[in-house]
Amino acid sequence: MKIKSLLLILFLATASMSFAQEVKYQLSSHILDITQGKPAADVKITLSKQDKDEKWVKIDEKYTDKNGRIADFVKADGKDHTGIYKLTFHTEPYFKKAGQKSFYPFIEIVFELKDNEHYHVPITLSPFGYSTYRGN
Repeated sequence: MKIKSLLLILFLATASMSFAQEVKYQLSSHILDITQGKPAADVKITLSKQDKDEKWVKIDEKYTDKNGRIADFVKADGKDHTGIYKLTFHTEPYFKKAGQKSFYPFIEIVFELKDNEHYHVPITLSPFGYSTYRGN
């Protein structure tokens, strides 16, 4: 009887995990180092939001993973997250670690979340230039 009970508990635990909702996020970013043709890992990115007085308030700060990505800025929780945001890519430490001189100690990208859709704000990066766009 104990084995049947244990199997039932194990089955129910597994079934409940399969029905758990995946956490989704409204904002993501990544960095591609175009001089190396590789993702830029371990780069700090700071997320700030402009308040009603047009002052920047730091919301979050994370480091890119080994694929140069941060997938979990601004939890898609049904709340209204519209507003003007800024991502600050702290590039100087990345280039120093690589032994490269660079022109930009950090890069700030300002953008607006206008709805509850997903926004992806990546950059392609080199020591003396960068480019950005709205990805998906």
